[in-house]
Amino acid sequence: MTEPVQKIEALRDEIEMEPPHSQWRDVWDQFRKHKGALMGGTFLLLITLGVLFGEYIWTLDPQKLDIRNKDVRPIYTVLWNSDAKVQWAHPLGTDNLGRDALANMIVGGRTSMAVGWVAMIIALSIGTTIGVLAGYFRKLDGPLMRLTDLVLSLPILPLLLVAVTLFREQLRGALGPETGMFILIVGVVGVTSWMQTARIVRSEVLALKEREFILAARSIGTRPGAIIRRHLLPNVISPIMVSATLGLATAIITESALSFLGVGFPPDFPTWGKMLADAVPRMDQYPERVVLPGMAISLTVLSVNYLGDGLRDALDPRIRGR
Repeated sequence: MTEPVQKIEALRDEIEMEPPHSQWRDVWDQFRKHKGALMGGTFLLLITLGVLFGEYIWTLDPQKLDIRNKDVRPIYTVLWNSDAKVQWAHPLGTDNLGRDALANMIVGGRTSMAVGWVAMIIALSIGTTIGVLAGYFRKLDGPLMRLTDLVLSLPILPLLLVAVTLFREQLRGALGPETGMFILIVGVVGVTSWMQTARIVRSEVLALKEREFILAARSIGTRPGAIIRRHLLPNVISPIMVSATLGLATAIITESALSFLGVGFPPDFPTWGKMLADAVPRMDQYPERVVLPGMAISLTVLSVNYLGDGLRDALDPRIRGR
């Protein structure tokens, strides 16, 4: 009897057992393998911190007019234009009214990011609610999905323009020009961006509600509200988080498009889209004024999309570890 015991003990010594990993540890291990997601998440974090705390480092007033220093070129333009008017006090240059471009980029980025985050939260809340109700309750599935199809068939940009035109003056008078337009744009973008989330969540709930643990919860008399809160919502976190990243990118692009068309915030309130619109008439003389806000919008949206790809790969257990 001693020989088999000795063999078992020898095998135990040779095989090193790895400590068990938590689910979130596995998610992080998969996420960090996605180089694009890591770079996108890092850039999004840096740009968010920059627009939040940049004004404490760069203290120039973005609305201060300095006619004597108007049309100052960014410091990097000296590389190809030695005659350019360059000042180190304005590293990204000034516009035709002498307003500092870096200060406007910081304040405009804060506005664009705030609109994107709040509109994304609104769209996510509406889409998740409609998707869960349509997927779990058979009687509500038909009406809610037909409503989703109806909203999907509407031309979103003309609808946004009509809504802004109808309610802009009322909200400006009641809440002020900046707050009123912020609430209007956030509300309109959020209400018109929930449909994809609703369809994704509904498909996940339709598959989950036939699983054994949901049937077991029904069999012991658990109420539908408790099943949704305890079992369904925690299991649809993955598609909701991926949809959140896509919703953030869509909201930023939509706000920039409205500001570019001149129906967004007031003319003296900077956003990336408004800076882009102001730079277009003189883009042949000062192309960097178009490049700077355009790159900020493009890189932010690109980083959000890469982050969504990484989260999708990390949170999906069917492809985790590939």
